[in-house]
Amino acid sequence: MKPEDIALLVTREMPYGKYKGRLMADLPGHYLAWFAREGFPPGEIGRLLALMHEIDHNGLSDLLTPLRAKSGASPERR
Repeated sequence: MKPEDIALLVTREMPYGKYKGRLMADLPGHYLAWFAREGFPPGEIGRLLALMHEIDHNGLSDLLTPLRAKSGASPERR
């Protein structure tokens, strides 16, 4: 993980799949867990998905709140 990856979670959108266009920080836990079971894709997307899975799995999503405010990203309503 690179330190700047945390900030990317609130600015990068999922580029494909069921949740295409949704911010990485807003991906549902079950989707992240599926990737954890099946394997994360290579490259930046996989690295961000793995990081978001760790954050979500450990109940640390609130750590992204200050970054959301800084970037202007608001959490997606589910």
